[in-house]
Amino acid sequence: MNSMNDAAAVAAAAAGRLRGLAVTGFVATLAAMLATTLAAALAQAAGVDFEVPDGGETIPLPGFAVVTGFFSIVGVVIAVALLRWSARPAQRFLWTAVSLTAISLVPPLVAGADTATTVTLLGLHLVPAAVMIPTLTRSLRTRTE
Repeated sequence: MNSMNDAAAVAAAAAGRLRGLAVTGFVATLAAMLATTLAAALAQAAGVDFEVPDGGETIPLPGFAVVTGFFSIVGVVIAVALLRWSARPAQRFLWTAVSLTAISLVPPLVAGADTATTVTLLGLHLVPAAVMIPTLTRSLRTRTE
């Protein structure tokens, strides 16, 4: 009977760690969305047009929030999965997130936009990474110690 209580306590602790990481990730996602959209608005006010020749469309400000939110949530899901199934979740998350961030820098370089838009888009890829990666890595470290 004691081993069942121990198993239940371990399961409850694991669920609490996962839930805590998810909450931290959600708050960080909101912060990343806000920071990225604010940075895009400032760049737009400074004259960056965000026009991408592939289709001739201009990226709207809400688009930055949506894309940032989507990929930030993907990062949270990766972090939760690593916490659940990895022996070293913080290190694996850090390497995965940095690698995916580096890959995300390719589309702005090949989109054919003007220099100001390209440089700004590169910077706007790094803004949410600067919010999400340290926050989730730190959260993973504290939950596995």
